[in-house]
Amino acid sequence: MKRAALHAFLGLVALGWVLPLALAVYASLRPYAETARLGYFSPPESLTLDYYARAWTEAELPKYYLNTLIVVLPALALTLLLASFTAFAVAKLPIPGRRTLLIVFTAGNLLPPQVLITPLYSLYTLVPLPWWLSDSMSLYDSYLGLILIHVAFQFGFCVFVMANFMRTIPIEITEAALVDGAGVWRRYWRLTLPLCRPVLAALGTLQFTWMYNDFLWALVLMTSGDKLPITSALNNLRGQFFTDHNLLAAGSLLVALPTLVVFQLLHKHFVAGLTLGSAKG
Repeated sequence: MKRAALHAFLGLVALGWVLPLALAVYASLRPYAETARLGYFSPPESLTLDYYARAWTEAELPKYYLNTLIVVLPALALTLLLASFTAFAVAKLPIPGRRTLLIVFTAGNLLPPQVLITPLYSLYTLVPLPWWLSDSMSLYDSYLGLILIHVAFQFGFCVFVMANFMRTIPIEITEAALVDGAGVWRRYWRLTLPLCRPVLAALGTLQFTWMYNDFLWALVLMTSGDKLPITSALNNLRGQFFTDHNLLAAGSLLVALPTLVVFQLLHKHFVAGLTLGSAKG
């Protein structure tokens, strides 16, 4: 009885997640005039892919995809690299106060980003950059500014997860390498990091999704419309007096497509990264 109730509850939760997505797909395939006349939950008279072609061109999605990749890929690489450095030091090196340090990193994630909007805006306008890094000659309205804010906000979470994972790696492995004369860098790069591939894949999937879907920081820290990321491209599909929600649904699905592709490519490693650490004593 309890198992049946649990399955029923999980089924309802899954339906709650899938139903809006299915409705968006259904709406994106129907002409707006038809849904305006019959309603969104009516049987279709015709289905078409025209909205996807219109969304691709009218929202200028290729340009915004490129803008997003310019920010997300360096930010993702920097976050994982710096977090793995720090996690290795916290988990494997005899650093005084390392537990307190890990708590500080974790506590940083509890700070709401909205409270930092005003000071960060002021700081970004004051930090100078050369012209080839920013047209505004400051961190404000630059790709580098967005990259740094993503690294700063995701760094603590990645350190926390990776440090706990590295603690599950038997200490005898690193001790044997130390006896063989391996230095800190070799123990990190050649020994520990290859064993962290599952957690790196899991964090890479999560971080790519979070950075890709960011809308707040780009809206606050950028002003040039041609530099904005993909999440802001949907505004190009909204008219001044009228919005075709079927066209908007098609654009939303195209915007979400890269995150689905990344998850599908890495889902085996993602699941392994979530479960492997719990299987070790």
